Amino acid sequence: MKETIRKIAQEIGPELDILSKNIYDNPELGYEEFKAAAWHVELLEKHGFTVETNVLDLPTAFVATYDSGKPGLKVGYLSEYDALPSIGHGCGHNILGATSTGAGIALSRVLDQVGGQVVVFGTPAEETSGAKVLFAEAGLFDDCDLALMAHPSVGYARSGKSLALYAIQFEFFGKTAHAASQPWVGVNALDAALVTMNAVNAMREHMLPTSRVHGVIIKGGEAANVVPEYTQVQYYVRSLQKSYNEELVDKVRRCAEAGALATGCTLKVTNYELPYDNLVTNHTMDDVFAESLYELAEIEIEPAREDLGSLDAGQVSHICPTIHPYFDVSDGKQVGGHTRELAECTITDYAKEQMRNTLAALTLTAYKIMDDPELYKRVKEEFENAPK
Repeated sequence: MKETIRKIAQEIGPELDILSKNIYDNPELGYEEFKAAAWHVELLEKHGFTVETNVLDLPTAFVATYDSGKPGLKVGYLSEYDALPSIGHGCGHNILGATSTGAGIALSRVLDQVGGQVVVFGTPAEETSGAKVLFAEAGLFDDCDLALMAHPSVGYARSGKSLALYAIQFEFFGKTAHAASQPWVGVNALDAALVTMNAVNAMREHMLPTSRVHGVIIKGGEAANVVPEYTQVQYYVRSLQKSYNEELVDKVRRCAEAGALATGCTLKVTNYELPYDNLVTNHTMDDVFAESLYELAEIEIEPAREDLGSLDAGQVSHICPTIHPYFDVSDGKQVGGHTRELAECTITDYAKEQMRNTLAALTLTAYKIMDDPELYKRVKEEFENAPK
């Protein structure tokens, strides 16, 4: 099966190169990826997938399904294709999406031997308010047995952790007054914001060192001689576990309530982005991926990285066993993420070859688990017992 999958990856590679390059040349921001989504859909339909578009009334979201007609596991590949403002595909989602779509196509070619279904989830806007969160809330991953994706990067690395993220916004409403002649008439909304930020800073001493709380004053007043009647503060709250992050969010919210109480302001609390759950890597499945990558291309994958951000794939990992490893597109160049230099790396011949290796490894990983009930049992047991 290893040789069969390697051959399939090479066969479909040129189509995926075109897909990746077209998306690279036409960068589109989150929820505006009209061309990218259409190109993914066109390729998947060409390879026999049944595709639902406009999923959840999101014009650039899709769900593509290939059903063997036989009982078996349901495997999901997570595809992304949104770009960044100004710098285009500095996060490499052009080649990420092509890799996931390619893995889905490759698995469909051998699915008859193990049964089950393969689904490619077209998930827009990972960089902002990721659609995987909305997909998860709508139950679209509930019947998935496995979920896989791989992210372009500098070097190969195992799937690791990400931080749960909660984006909370505080708006303080006070009363304007002349800041020199009658300041006592006013209710200072900027003071409420500053009390909040000072309280949050004091709180940092008592939170886990792996958590992050970082914020900014979006609106702080209009003129120095006017008591500010309105201010807006935004925070990101991040932690390694969703459960602890919820506790931390509550503490940050109480800091804002204290700011409002101390100054006499009215407080409004909202979310300005969708929350992301922490990524819970399924290490049993990640081991199979590392093994498959070595078998296919003799690539030794590095340990998981410690530089943690937040991913909407985290939502999926709380619903079914998930991996999110990294594959190399840099060929030894030291480039940073979210840069034009990384974007340029994704269209090189080297990156194209690594895409083939990676999609083959993602395919072989799923195939091995689908073909081995005992292995799937271990994957499932780890998922059920993992702290979240």
